[in-house]
Amino acid sequence: MTVTVDQLLLFVGTLAVAILSPGPGVIAVSQGAFALGRRRALPYAWGLAVGASVWCLFALLGLTVAFRLMPWTFVALKVLGGAYLVWIAWKMWRHAPDPLPDPANGSRGMGFTGGLMLNLSNPKPALFYSAVLLSVFPVLLTPGDKLAIYVTAAGVELAFYSALASLMALPWLRRRYYAAKFWIDRTAGLAIGLLGLSLILRH
Repeated sequence: MTVTVDQLLLFVGTLAVAILSPGPGVIAVSQGAFALGRRRALPYAWGLAVGASVWCLFALLGLTVAFRLMPWTFVALKVLGGAYLVWIAWKMWRHAPDPLPDPANGSRGMGFTGGLMLNLSNPKPALFYSAVLLSVFPVLLTPGDKLAIYVTAAGVELAFYSALASLMALPWLRRRYYAAKFWIDRTAGLAIGLLGLSLILRH
C-alpha cells in the first residue's frame, strides 16, 4: 500500500472541515432528530453517511473523468438532484404547521433509504472527493489504497452524522424545537429549497 498514515490523517481533517459546513444532509438530520428523537433519526443519519461515502467510492472509480468527458451527465445529475432537494423542501414547508409526529411511527422518509437518497441527490461531494483525492494522494492508487481511503471516508461520515443526530436529539434542544417547530421547519425547508435551486440554476 502506497498511502501513508499522514496522508489519511490529512484526508480526515479536510473531510471533517468540509462536512461541518451546513448542507441539506446536516439540515435534514438535525430537523429529524429534533422532531423524532435519536432512535428514529439514527437510521436516517446512517443513510446520509452511506450516501456521502458512495460519492467517495465513485470518485475513486473515476466518475469525475466521465463528467469531464460527457459534461451533460453532470448537468443532468445536478438538475435531477436539485429537483429532488426542492421536493424535500416543499414537503418540509407544507408540513411545518402539522403537529409533531409520533416517534413510534414512520415519518415522511425519515429512514435509511431517505437519507441515502438525499445525499445521493447532491453531486457536490463527488467533486469535493475528486479534488481532495488528487491533492492528497498519489495519482496511482492500488486497490488496497482505494479500500483504505473509502473505509476512512465512510467511517468519518458515519461518525459525524451519528454524532449530529445524537446531539440534536438532546432533550433541551428538542424542547426548544417544540416551542418553535413551525419556524424551524419553514427555515429548514427554505434552506434546502435554495440549495436545490442553486444546483438547478448554476449549471
